[in-house]
Amino acid sequence: MIQRFFQRMQMGIGLAAACVVASPAWALAEVTGAATVDATKPWWFWPLILFFFCFILGIIAVLAGVGGGVLYVPLVSGFFPFHLDFVRGAGLLVALAGALAAGPGLLRRNLANLRLALPVALIASTCAIAGAFLGLALPTNVVQICLGATIIFIAVLLATSKNVERPEVKVQDAIGQALGMSGSYFEESTGEVVEWKTHRTLPGLILFIVIGVMAGMFGLGAGWANVPVLNLLMGAPLKVAVGTSKFLLSITDTSAAWVYLNKGCVIPLMAIPSIVGLMLGSFVGVRVLAVAKPKAIRYIVIGVLLFAGLKALLKGLGIG
Repeated sequence: MIQRFFQRMQMGIGLAAACVVASPAWALAEVTGAATVDATKPWWFWPLILFFFCFILGIIAVLAGVGGGVLYVPLVSGFFPFHLDFVRGAGLLVALAGALAAGPGLLRRNLANLRLALPVALIASTCAIAGAFLGLALPTNVVQICLGATIIFIAVLLATSKNVERPEVKVQDAIGQALGMSGSYFEESTGEVVEWKTHRTLPGLILFIVIGVMAGMFGLGAGWANVPVLNLLMGAPLKVAVGTSKFLLSITDTSAAWVYLNKGCVIPLMAIPSIVGLMLGSFVGVRVLAVAKPKAIRYIVIGVLLFAGLKALLKGLGIG
């Protein structure tokens, strides 16, 4: 599995490098024009800082139970001298890397369900492509304002949502039954086989149109929205919702990432240290999780998101 993962990542890095080489001069000019960069610093300064920043980000993401992309885009765009288009492109690859690493294991344990994921993935990935084109077409300040408002909304959603471990679904609706959105998984903590099915399928599928557009437009990934919709609205157990959401990112983010790659908005010097740093941080975060208090970390992350969202909002308005 690890070998297949690195082969996929090498293909992605090669494509990114090819897009950068083939990209028009204006794309590279946007990097230098994105912010005032100290020319006295060596070329490796910002990639090295980005690596350590993403390493810490990976630890925090695991402890807070959120994807790396939702933290990466607002924080890197707010505190690093990179143009927003390139940050969003790298953010999609960051979310994609974690999904590719986790996907096979989730499928083997039946925690990611293909019958549940594929109809949702078809809708979300199509809309993610449209969202990516929309995000690249809009002026940067408009995207910054929308990004800031979205990040603040995500922070409020994380603070108020209460996931249900096993929602009670008495009767499956006709759409869910026709699509075969049901299954079972083995619960190791209790030693029982958990049967589940979905309801309210149509409203859930409609919401995934919005989720797909936002994922492509902002490069956030969409785990923050996938889980509440699958769990609270459609009635999938929490473990299935989390596992299927993680698997979904490998499809949804790939669709949007191709648009950014094709437009030359993925720079290896940004993407590689970001991905490596965040994944190494995630490994450490799993170990720290055993002794840390995730609830306290969760509220710290909510505070950071509120701050980052407000900063992006002010930046888009030309105030910050």
